[in-house]
Amino acid sequence: MPRAPSNLIVVVGSSNTDMILRMDRIPGPGETLLGGEFAVAPGGKGANQAVAAARAGGNVAFVACLGSDSLGDEALARFKAEGMDVSGIVRDREKPSGVALIFVSKAGENSIGVAGGANQRLLPKHIRAARALIAKARVLVLQLETPLETVEEAARIGRKAGARVILNPAPAQRLPDSLLRNVSLLTPNEHEASILTGIKVTGPSTAAKAARVLLAKGVGSVIVTLGSQGAFLAEPASTALVPGFKVKAVDTTAAGDVFNGALAVGLARGSSILDAIRFAHAAAAISVTRAGAQPSIPTKREIETLLRK
Repeated sequence: MPRAPSNLIVVVGSSNTDMILRMDRIPGPGETLLGGEFAVAPGGKGANQAVAAARAGGNVAFVACLGSDSLGDEALARFKAEGMDVSGIVRDREKPSGVALIFVSKAGENSIGVAGGANQRLLPKHIRAARALIAKARVLVLQLETPLETVEEAARIGRKAGARVILNPAPAQRLPDSLLRNVSLLTPNEHEASILTGIKVTGPSTAAKAARVLLAKGVGSVIVTLGSQGAFLAEPASTALVPGFKVKAVDTTAAGDVFNGALAVGLARGSSILDAIRFAHAAAAISVTRAGAQPSIPTKREIETLLRK
């Protein structure tokens, strides 16, 4: 059964089934490589973040659109098994459930193509239908694998209801200021921050410049994730570079999603933003040592064990 809605985290976003091919390296344009290992795993940025939050100890509700097919049936059963509230999930009879094709290299790097399918049928009307659920949220988590107008509607409703609105701006694209003004916390990586601001972000100093641009657009706070360099936090009155954990990466596919899901848990339970970032760092560090998207996501106990070490 879903957990009680105390300190509720509502995630609005995508759900995919990942088709993963692990190879020595990622093939280039026009190139065919033989060999490799194939696997199927649940994924999608929204689903990854929702599962990450649930496993990290959060009370989670997921709002999404699944196809009326076997992949959708399997996804819905998994979300229920994770203890999520699935009352905001709708099924579409015209589009299939989303699928992602993922190449993963021996070094842990990845290249991903996504067929959104039913994810593109998650519409503003579905967000309005879930208004009562969103109104209970302490934290609302959004990404960009569903229509932009849907994301905008969710951010508007969440902000009006008093939720802390986290937007992970991935996949990278330019965003209207009207959306950014409803975002409490924006969490781009280096590439996404560069796309959003036109500033090439390569480290803390350039992250600071990009963050200032985003704060001026009305975003409440910004966390620019910098891979092995940690995460750069920019708030209106202060900045900080929060180091991460050094681990040997096997597969980075869901690292950003795990970071965002765990971050939401830390904030929903009342932690300071710096402590929430450390909690999120630990979760993401564990995830990259394992293969797959949702299969790599750690539990609360695993995260806390790493933090104690």
